[in-house]
Amino acid sequence: MPLEFAQAVVVLFELYALVGVVCAVLFLPRVIMRLDPRVALSPKILRLLILPGVAALWPLFAWRWICGMPVPVERNPHRAKAVAR
Repeated sequence: MPLEFAQAVVVLFELYALVGVVCAVLFLPRVIMRLDPRVALSPKILRLLILPGVAALWPLFAWRWICGMPVPVERNPHRAKAVAR
């Protein structure tokens, strides 16, 4: 029983990783510029650098893509102080 459970966990992890890589390959060339326009001005190598992170966090990026969420605004004390001036 434990061996079958371990194999099932590995298969689920492999499926998650495969879906993540497919989403990242589809997401990075087309959709990233709509979600974050600052990426359009960055070098192309940046997309290769962020590919593993997008593949790992694909549910978050897929949710943002489907919902059409705007660019997130960083909120911290430093930014609040700069805006207040």
